[in-house]
Parts: sequence; structure tokens; C-alpha cells
Amino acid sequence: MTHAGARSELGRVGIWTFAFDGRPAGLVREAAAEIEELGYGAIWYGEAFGRDTVGQAWLLLSATRRLTVASGIASIERRDPVATASAACTLGEAFPGRYVLGLGGHRVDTTVQLADEGQGSGREGKGLRRGGPAAAMRAYLDAMDAAPVGSPAGDPAPRRLLAALGPRMLELAATRAGGAHPYFVPVEHTVRAREITGPDAFLGVEQAVVLDTDLARAREVAAAHVGFYVDAAPHQQASLRRLGFGDADLTGGPNGGPSRRLVDAIVAYGDEETIRRRVREHLDAGADHVCLQVLTADPDALPDREWRELAPVLLPQG
Repeated sequence: MTHAGARSELGRVGIWTFAFDGRPAGLVREAAAEIEELGYGAIWYGEAFGRDTVGQAWLLLSATRRLTVASGIASIERRDPVATASAACTLGEAFPGRYVLGLGGHRVDTTVQLADEGQGSGREGKGLRRGGPAAAMRAYLDAMDAAPVGSPAGDPAPRRLLAALGPRMLELAATRAGGAHPYFVPVEHTVRAREITGPDAFLGVEQAVVLDTDLARAREVAAAHVGFYVDAAPHQQASLRRLGFGDADLTGGPNGGPSRRLVDAIVAYGDEETIRRRVREHLDAGADHVCLQVLTADPDALPDREWRELAPVLLPQG
């Protein structure tokens, strides 16, 4: 699949969500079908404490007919590479051209099990390698490529993307995968990511948004989202520091939370036009695709109203 082909299949704008976790399968199917009808090009979903990434992909793909379903991301810390290769192959065969395997893993102490040199079976002579995120991902991809998968493959084979923030992972995304899926990043990161990955790698960027014209309320929702990742995700802190955000931005805001400068950089909040402008900024900065994570004051609510209201503004009509 070419870079241009991936752009065409995913479209310019998709939906990124954790909201399907914990909801009945019937409701997920209905919501996915509506997202497709609204014209979004892709559904991206995370993997945390809800459905596993393979089961979620199958549920979404079977509920839709055309749109792309992308893991954003499947965690290499939870999943044997042989099993991942086999599952991707099966999904690619069952839903040709519609599944994207996004892979990620950020713990610097990640231990990856893989085949030793000369052991083509992928099941014997296994060794352990320990290293930083890029080294762990490289080893994981090596193990996937060596996996003895005997089931029929999809045509084309499912595209692989890497959750990439830093330069080494972005370079790996360009050389060993179909491109990168940066999460929790400002437009400035998109500029750097395109410079590092070059013109041919696919770049699909997650963008958090709050659709609410009460700006004080919207900013509160946005600040809670940013504060969670700043507190819980050291790799996100490191990424922000590379972009020039310091201690005053991470913890110098109201009540020891993130600064308004950081909140405004990470989350687009306000009316539909504000969100449209941020999407355009990412596209102008080099992104091929922007997937929107809609945040609301009720994290347990399905943001289907917002998905509907944004579609006419962001998607080609007719």
C-alpha cells in the first residue's frame, strides 16, 4: 500500500476513542455504523483496561463496510509478537485493506522475547533483549517478521504504524513500518515528525478536542485531560520537554496542574470552527490524517452528539 493509498483509505479525518470500552457490543456496533455513515474515514481505538485490541478490531470491522479500523495502539508489552503477527494476518484476510495495526510501547525496561539468529521457527531458541523503546520495538518487529504464520495473508497486507514521539521512534516508523501515529502532541510536533519521517511515510496524528462554546467549562475538561497524561505518562513528559515545555508548563498552572499554554497546545476547545482550524494546522504541517478524540465533561458518555455536529464542518459533503 502506497503512502497516497493509505491517505485515501483513511481519509483526512477520523475518530479516535476509548469510549467503546465497557459498553455492550450491540451499542458499539451501532455507534461504529453511524460514524461510517457520517463520513469519517477511520475509527481508532486505544487499548487499556477494556476489550483487547484484536477483539475490538473484529467488532468494529464486522459492524462497518468501508471505513478503516486502526489500533491506536496495540501494546507490545502485553502481546507475544507471534500472536500479533497471526492476528493481523487474520484480520487482513477477513477485511482486506481495512485494518491498520498500530503498535506501541514506551517503558524503557521493556523486555521483548524474540527468535535468536538462525532460528526461523520463531518458537525455539528464544532469547531476551532489554533496551529503550526504539530498541524494544525494533526487536518486536524482527520477531513479528520471523513469525511462522501459516494462515492466508490479506492483500494488501495490513499496514503497520508505530506510536512515535521521539526522533528514534519516528525514524523507525519511517524505515520499518508504514508510518507513525503520534498521540498527545501539538502542531509543532507534527512539523518535526514530518521532517524526520520524510515525505513518503504516513503520518496520522491524534488530536484531542472539546466541542463546547462555554470556554471556561471546555478549558476545565481540557486541563483535566492534559493533567492526567502529564502525571501518569513519563514518556509524554519527555516528549513535551523536547518541544520546549518546562516545569512551569507541566505543573505551574492552576492548582499545580498544566499551564494554559500547554493545555491550549494539546487540546482544541471551543466551537466547530476552532476545531476545524486545528485540524487544518496539522494537515498544513504535514499530517496525512487527523483522528479526533472528543472529550466531554462526562468521561463515561459516548460523544455521539459531538461526532454528528463536527462531521459537516470537517468532512467533504455530498
